[in-house]
Amino acid sequence: MSDLERKIYRIIYTMSRFRKNPTIDDLKRKTGKDERAVRQAVQNLLSKEELIWDKKKREWRF
Repeated sequence: MSDLERKIYRIIYTMSRFRKNPTIDDLKRKTGKDERAVRQAVQNLLSKEELIWDKKKREWRF
């Protein structure tokens, strides 16, 4: 897991504990990266199954 992926994972984990799903804008602001880098990191986390999006509940699973 790269530094950016680890940072995004922690942001999503922390925000989801407070019942708030972070937006791309939230992730861009908190990481200081552009949208393309953030989307790629999230896609990598999803493909490695580090993060799982539950479509029915509309929340992240870890």
